[in-house]
Amino acid sequence: MKLPPQIAASWQRLAPREKLLLAAGAALVAFALFWWLLVAPALAVLRSADEQHRALDGQLARMRSLQQQARALQSQPKQNYDESLRALEATVRQRLGTSARMAVAGERVTLTLSGAPADALAASLNQARVNARALPSEARLTRGATGGWDGTLVLTLPSR
Repeated sequence: MKLPPQIAASWQRLAPREKLLLAAGAALVAFALFWWLLVAPALAVLRSADEQHRALDGQLARMRSLQQQARALQSQPKQNYDESLRALEATVRQRLGTSARMAVAGERVTLTLSGAPADALAASLNQARVNARALPSEARLTRGATGGWDGTLVLTLPSR
């Protein structure tokens, strides 16, 4: 590498000790840049790899569980509208009791909730999905003063 004439002349005027110190300083700066730009990011990735691997394994297990649930639901025999409606009515009566009222309009069922406990609501939604093949399509829910859920929930049943 050829240096510009002014820098080459200045370099020649330096004492050997000064040349050695400048070369050592330049090597130190080059090493620091090498470390900060190439080595440190790679080490950070290696340090966090185990944690990321565990998190991804957890996500994969959850996805496989959901896949298994979906396959189980797909393998169930088709259910007609009347069977679905009966199963949904039983679910609402069993899980939500007097905290829910049902109104049926074709394939849409509107549940009006009044102080429905959260765990009972979650269990009834899961049971409605599995047993009645009903899917929630609208929800307007608010947390009531007593801690239960108030509002409306619209479920869609399989077509007639």
